[in-house]
Amino acid sequence: MNEAQIKASEDAYLARVYQKFPVTIVKGKGATVWDVNGKEYIDCMSSYGVSLVGHCHPKVVAAIKEQSEKLISCHSSYYNDKRAELLLKLEKIVPKKLNKVFLCNSGAESVECALKAAVKYTGKTEIISMMRGFHGKTLGALSATYNLKYRGAFQQLMDQNFKFVPFGKAEKVYEAITEKTAAVIVEPVQGEGGIHVAPEGYLEEVRKICNEKNVILIFDEVQTGFGRTGKMWAGEHWGVTPDVMCVAKSMGGGMPIGATIAKEEIMDSLEVGEHSSTFGGNPLACAAACATIDVIVEEKLTERARSLGERFKKILQEMVESHHVLREVRGLGLMIGLESRTFIGDVLLKAIEKGLLLLYSGKNIIRFQPPLVIEMGQLEKAVKILDPIIAEEDKKNLNV
Repeated sequence: MNEAQIKASEDAYLARVYQKFPVTIVKGKGATVWDVNGKEYIDCMSSYGVSLVGHCHPKVVAAIKEQSEKLISCHSSYYNDKRAELLLKLEKIVPKKLNKVFLCNSGAESVECALKAAVKYTGKTEIISMMRGFHGKTLGALSATYNLKYRGAFQQLMDQNFKFVPFGKAEKVYEAITEKTAAVIVEPVQGEGGIHVAPEGYLEEVRKICNEKNVILIFDEVQTGFGRTGKMWAGEHWGVTPDVMCVAKSMGGGMPIGATIAKEEIMDSLEVGEHSSTFGGNPLACAAACATIDVIVEEKLTERARSLGERFKKILQEMVESHHVLREVRGLGLMIGLESRTFIGDVLLKAIEKGLLLLYSGKNIIRFQPPLVIEMGQLEKAVKILDPIIAEEDKKNLNV
């Protein structure tokens, strides 16, 4: 199929619920992708942070090929060798107190399980979530998501037991807790909300409050997990361990897989049949996840994210100081936001024309979530592409 045929097919038959960019990607390797016409792009989006070990990493590809010839599907009502292998690999890298895992297919599903487990374990019904927080678009996860852009049309379906408090203000969490509060859910770094990093002392204080009030603390590490921020888990930056942790996105090297990882007593409150997933823990996704974890550890990608992220932020800070249209750069590791004073839609489109794929958070924040295998030279090239585009925005917005 040529590009016109591909676009016509998707436009005709795919649900129109995605922001579409005018590029047709058909191939990827490392931090580079190619479109149907052979044009090359630096990928600083990586499918919303999914391709953390790079597109088509050889070890992930080999694991998928090998497993696909053995067994693709095996429901979790049966035991399976590759699922067991993944659980053992996770046990070695997750915080020690988190020792029970529910395997699923996405971040939203991992959040759904976390919410149900917290409610079942505590016997309480209220959940406290954060303003600007994003946890998914299925009904339970959407109830914990703040932005009315996602919630608005479905308010009558939303669970009314959710409260929202300002991110970064522990005292507001304390004030919101009642005798009915089951859990507090928070992203250590808000991704969709604009790459807002938890202030120093905030997560430590929320942990103390949850301990004092006998409330479950859930960390949504769907975007931040597996080394993205320069630590295996973002919570490690503050030395804070939650009671439940939600992970997904980069876990499978591109394959759909997620997990809810919790303290044993919390997860074990869910009885047989109260929560399950037909595809969760399937051998193919587990094989990809096993290979992905091996790559992260063996190639020291967590340390790489920290080192490259620090260098990249310095370059972006120089851009902020050189362009009045830019306001701030922030983030951890290779999860970085560049905030503009104006709408950045044209910036993203011009970057695509010049061979750079970027992500966004809202209308005015450029989000960088490249594969951790990206080279510094590619990041420098990305800035060389972006800098003149921002300079044009400066000229257009002299009075901003």
